[in-house]
Amino acid sequence: MLDAAIADPQGQDSDAALLTLVETIEALSSTRTVEQVAEVVRSAARRISGADGVAFILRDGDQCWYLDEDAIGPLWKGGRFAMDRCISGWAMRRRRTAVIPDIYVDDRVPHEKYRQTFVKSLVMTPVRPADPIAAIGAYWATAHTPSPAVVAKLELMARAAATALENGRLNGELAEALERRTVLQSELDHRVKNTLAAVQSIASQTLRSARSSEEFADNFEARLMALSRAHELLSRQVWGRAQLSEILEAALLPFGGLDGPRITAAGPTIVIAPETAVALHMTVHELAVNAAQYGALSTPGGRVVIDWRIEGEAGARALVLAWREQGGPPVTAPTRRGFGSRLIERGLARDLGGAASLTFASDGVQFFLRVPLSARVALA
Repeated sequence: MLDAAIADPQGQDSDAALLTLVETIEALSSTRTVEQVAEVVRSAARRISGADGVAFILRDGDQCWYLDEDAIGPLWKGGRFAMDRCISGWAMRRRRTAVIPDIYVDDRVPHEKYRQTFVKSLVMTPVRPADPIAAIGAYWATAHTPSPAVVAKLELMARAAATALENGRLNGELAEALERRTVLQSELDHRVKNTLAAVQSIASQTLRSARSSEEFADNFEARLMALSRAHELLSRQVWGRAQLSEILEAALLPFGGLDGPRITAAGPTIVIAPETAVALHMTVHELAVNAAQYGALSTPGGRVVIDWRIEGEAGARALVLAWREQGGPPVTAPTRRGFGSRLIERGLARDLGGAASLTFASDGVQFFLRVPLSARVALA
């Protein structure tokens, strides 16, 4: 499945490394168990990093469980160690990556456990840093300092693994009810496939428009986190309908949210179906990223005004949503349309049978969305 060869992950074949990363995400889209995730990650991480060995470690209460490995010699597969007695526990508890060029001069490493192995240096990356549930360890047989690009790719792979594990967890929890309600399986499969299809599309489109591996990593991580926030909101709603104002608040939270003076929102109570809520969340995220980088949110005096209303007669009523930027720097239309612009202008409107426009007016970006009321977009 992952046949891309990487001759020199320190930079000689960066395109191949990025291709392997995208192929890894595609492979993770078909996983359903923790063991399947570990199998994909251990092999792909070794290819991307050029390491002599990789281990996939799960957090199990106050222990680290070395679930799987791919290495030139045995490591600790199947072993369990106290969180405070191994470097994987250190990385998960501190919520950050550990880069150790020489393990025998670093007190965080239990040297007695390593003397029986080939390991001389390592990188340990937590999976889901905000609340770590696992870690990916990459090991070298010689003293070695990996490049920042290699570390970044391992961290990005860890984020993709977190999404796969979360989907696997949801699959496992709901599968317990299949004996009583088989309809839940169809619902779950549909939801997981939609989520993973979205991740695959984001990865491919971001890679296509990225001008460097660093730009790809930054943009893909930001979009993956936006998708994660949308799923967190829907999880709180038990994957029921979410209010439009709640979706806006979740999408705009990294940019100051709706409580601050720079972003305001007003309109009637609208409820949005789950799949549409994700698409709307991603659209608003892309608008906010553009505003923070180039528009109204890039200057102290700038602000964003969001409002929505219902127009039309009975039987032909529509939601009209407007995003207006004010007080920012002079705006000019971009010379090329990237993934974000295409998502804003076409994605949500096409999905809902409506229309959208993105205008780069000199006094600020304006976005208008008009979609018919339906089972997916409705007045409360």
